[in-house]
Amino acid sequence: MSSPDPQVRAARNHSTRPSPETPALRGPVVAVTGAASGVGALLTARLAASEEIKEVIAIDERRGECAAAQWHILDVRDPAIAEKLRGADVVVHLALDLDLETDAAARTAYNVRGTQTVLTAAAAAGVHRVVLCTSAMVYGALPDNELPLSEDAELRATAEATGVGDLLEIERLARRAPRAHPGLNVTVVRPAVLVGGTDTALTRYFESPRLLVVAGSRPAWQFCHVEDLCSALEYAVLEKVDGELAVGCDGWLEQEEVEELSGIRRMELPSAVALGAAARLHRIGLTPSPAGDLAYTMYPWVVSGSRLHDAGWRARWTNEEVLAELLEEVSGRHTVAGRRLGRKDATAAGAAGATVALLGAAAVVRRARKARRRV
Repeated sequence: MSSPDPQVRAARNHSTRPSPETPALRGPVVAVTGAASGVGALLTARLAASEEIKEVIAIDERRGECAAAQWHILDVRDPAIAEKLRGADVVVHLALDLDLETDAAARTAYNVRGTQTVLTAAAAAGVHRVVLCTSAMVYGALPDNELPLSEDAELRATAEATGVGDLLEIERLARRAPRAHPGLNVTVVRPAVLVGGTDTALTRYFESPRLLVVAGSRPAWQFCHVEDLCSALEYAVLEKVDGELAVGCDGWLEQEEVEELSGIRRMELPSAVALGAAARLHRIGLTPSPAGDLAYTMYPWVVSGSRLHDAGWRARWTNEEVLAELLEEVSGRHTVAGRRLGRKDATAAGAAGATVALLGAAAVVRRARKARRRV
């Protein structure tokens, strides 16, 4: 996920370093990992422009565009990161790989080892607070979930969806860290469906010719714009709120509302057909999304965000506004069963009906592979 240019330019033009006429800032020194792209770049720019932040230390494997930050180029799994964190009051760890196309074992090795290293390094460097970002997906998408879920609801997700196993392990590391490192405060932020330059199984759902609905399911859609996530992370950085925090737009949209707002017709399949086909296509390597991703389009996992609300935070975006932005972002993209296709293939799949659209994805991808081999 890349950073919009206006926000990067804003960070360049609003350095927080005090001039001779300005008293030294008393706010925290904040280190951000994964600062060169995505949410990390947006947060780095936001913090660098804030009068409440003394200094921003940006850490990534490449230099980003925020000139107002102090940059360190290294892998977050490198124990040398401890030295780069010295002098920081807060660390926001956003160096996570949740790419659908990344090898699952490599993704887990990076995400879990990186988080372990950052937590240990932060404690060794004398950092007093680490802010981690996972996802509201850790609550699990289940038919008996309350609407909405409170922050202290049990984490009932399994490792069957993309990256969720990594996020659950990060949550476990977060709970253990204060015991292993007395004096270290760990805050976990869990966004709903994240929108704003993101590419996930859930955003790809809206790239399909039809919206897949599993018969008998009860979807409920709640979104979180990246700008709102960054403002929630800033709240945690400034210690306006701590603990386990859920963040998203107020309320949720029913599936019928999503269909009406998007103008995309549904295709309804029996559960056994949808889940069986998704598992089969993923098993033979033709789609990036495992069958577990479907649960998050079938059952509710809406969060209340009460702790942030009690602290005075409010989402600036509504679910309707975020959905509109998502639809604009994915316009022109074509996805069937999680696999992006060319326009011609996607149109054919959509016209063929629900079952062919899902089960026929394998044949479409096989034809594309054969065509590439002939070139």
